[in-house]
Amino acid sequence: MNQSPVSLQLIDTFPADPLTGKVPDEHYAIVEKSSQAKVGGIRLRLSNRDDILLYAGHIGYDVDEAYRGQHYAAYACLEMKPIALKHGFREVWITCNPDNWPSRRTCERIGAELVEIVDLPEDSDMYQDGERQKCRYRWQLL
Repeated sequence: MNQSPVSLQLIDTFPADPLTGKVPDEHYAIVEKSSQAKVGGIRLRLSNRDDILLYAGHIGYDVDEAYRGQHYAAYACLEMKPIALKHGFREVWITCNPDNWPSRRTCERIGAELVEIVDLPEDSDMYQDGERQKCRYRWQLL
């Protein structure tokens, strides 16, 4: 991909919370360089817990509707790569719903490989929210 039109700005870091089961993570704003507008968000989950590897993924992103179609999620993932490497990741997992074609194309655009589509366990929050499956993409950072 060409030079990135976005940068990441750290918004907050969150420690693990054993009471809620939350893993430590970092939240970043996706910022359009030319306008300095916040166009979305991306986060890095700092855990290799089974539910992160299988269902939630290490990286989650969202681009505001007005800014979609410009590959900002892919550029944001590429901007996240050195941050993930700094945290010791050699590979990260990104998950999305099977019918989320824009997210699937984002994964493919950055070079992540679709490994499988898994069924969500019935006791998961995502299942309770109506989701049933996740595509699991492995992104080799090195």
